[in-house]
Amino acid sequence: MTFRPGAVGGRGGGSAGAVCRAEQQAERTAAGEAWQNSSLVFATRYGTPIEPRNFNRAWEARVRRYGLRRITPHGARRTCASVLADLDVHPRVAMQILRHADFKVTMEIYTKVSSKQTREALKRLSERMNGTESA
Repeated sequence: MTFRPGAVGGRGGGSAGAVCRAEQQAERTAAGEAWQNSSLVFATRYGTPIEPRNFNRAWEARVRRYGLRRITPHGARRTCASVLADLDVHPRVAMQILRHADFKVTMEIYTKVSSKQTREALKRLSERMNGTESA
């Protein structure tokens, strides 16, 4: 199974994308005529979709290898969305990173506002209503 981080962000010119393209080219060469072009983030060594059970086994192996708390791929995706929200990443950018076709999916399903953000918003609202907000 190959993870292609460059496929997530599109055609970015960063070094991660260059590394990804170099690795993909090496895989393409090794696969020869068996190579299938795709824009998949996770793919087999031949560029084809991964069978879901194989993906889950590979995911679990990595979780064990690195001693991580068990989390599903969906949970990791949801966590990513929440971290992006906490980092004040624009929702449209998060939508691209998460590869959502519908903006509402990003905003209503995946983003979870942290307690810290809620407290900060209430503090700002209170300051505005009391006329004590800072510039």
